[in-house]
This record gives sequence, structure tokens and C-alpha cells, in this order.
Amino acid sequence: MVAEEDTPNLALEHVKTLESILIAAATGGSHEDHNHDYERLRREFMNSPKIKPLLPDFVRDYRSLSAFWPFIKEQASTYAERRQIIGTAFNPLVDQLESLDCMPSDAAISDVLKKFDAENVHVIWVKALERRSTDPEGAITIARTLLEAVMKRILDERGKKYMDKEDLPKLHGMVAVELNLAPNQHSEEAFRAILGGAMNLVNGIATLRNRLSDSHGRGGPLPVRPSARHANLAVNMAGTVAVFLIETHLNQLDEC
Repeated sequence: MVAEEDTPNLALEHVKTLESILIAAATGGSHEDHNHDYERLRREFMNSPKIKPLLPDFVRDYRSLSAFWPFIKEQASTYAERRQIIGTAFNPLVDQLESLDCMPSDAAISDVLKKFDAENVHVIWVKALERRSTDPEGAITIARTLLEAVMKRILDERGKKYMDKEDLPKLHGMVAVELNLAPNQHSEEAFRAILGGAMNLVNGIATLRNRLSDSHGRGGPLPVRPSARHANLAVNMAGTVAVFLIETHLNQLDEC
């Protein structure tokens, strides 16, 4: 059974089993051979508050493979088309479970952000986490907002002025110089590489936000529709950079 405490890996394995059963049923496989497994997995997923909202509509609607068969037969005449329909419908749930499986840093990042600014920065972080799977475009926008909030808070605490509409790379440049984190402030090549990497991450998040998020109205479709894994990447990068800046800022204040 897929219980709340089960690992994402186990839930993902069961979801892929369910997907395979449906594909088999839609492409000439026996309904009777796998119907018991389908009903069992469907029942477990329907009882999971975390998984049920992301189940394909046809899983929620049809309690047996024999009930599912007329639906998929009507949707497409070829096996390839049916596989595509089923695979596409399962993508949001698979993306969510894959992202959960690689999130060991969430709690650690959350702890630092909450101690630094529980009422603003941490609230933004929680919103980003909540939207990674259900609203990837919104999560990417919030990832950028998180970095902006952290950088402005650090500059405020250090009495440094900035423009309210300063772009993210410019804000990061100001904070980096203030914290002695600019690559050109160091001669050791390893430090320069790490700090340059942090700068590239910030630039990447800014670019991702401008191109893939919901931050700007568009006359046409997005060039690429972001998925949960894109949002997961942006949010995790933003959280990692934010913690690095905060810990450097706080360590320097402690040394004064």
C-alpha cells in the first residue's frame, strides 16, 4: 500500500506500474489479467491526499479496466496514440514524485530562511515549494522573488542603497561586493570558480524567470512549457544561493 510515510521512490514505482497496466490494456493486453492490480493501485492512490489530485482524470473516473477500455478506444485508434495520451496524462504526477525524491535540502534551507526572516523570506520560500509541481511557471517567478528579497534584506541591514527596480544580476553584484564574494575579489582560482558559479546561477534564474515563468504577459505561447522538474531546479538553486548569501552575511556580522 502507498502510505503517506512511503518513500517517493516506492510511490513512483507504483505509479509507473499503474501506467504500464493502462498502456497494456489500451494496446491489446488482457483486461482480466491485470484488473485486480489496477483496482488495488487505483484505490490506494485515491486514498492518498498527495497523489489523488495529480492522478489522470481517467484513473479517477474509471474503477476498472473494462470501464477504461471504451474511453481510450474512443480517444484514439492507434496504439501509439493511446500510449501518448496515457503517458502525457501521467507526466505531472511522475514529475512530482521524481522531484520529491531529490529534495533532501528543503528542510535545511527552510530552517536557515526561517531564522533569517520568518515573516517575509521564509513565506516566499514556502510558496515556491508549494507551487513546484502544481504551478511550475509561478514557482519560477517566486524563485527569483526569493533571491531578490534576500539580497535586499542583506543590503538593508548593511545600510547600502539600491534602486527598487534593480535587476537581479545587478543586485547580486552589489551584495557580492559587500560580502567579499565577487570573483575578482579573490586570487585563489578555486574560490573564483565557485563564486563565479554562484553568479552564473543567479543569472540563470533571472533568465529562466524572464523566458519561462508567468511574470510577463505574452502574445503567444511560451517557447518551452516548464514542468515540475524545471521549477524544482529553479527553486532549489534559488534556495541554495540564498542560504549561501545569508550565512556569509551573518558570519561576517558575528565576527565584527
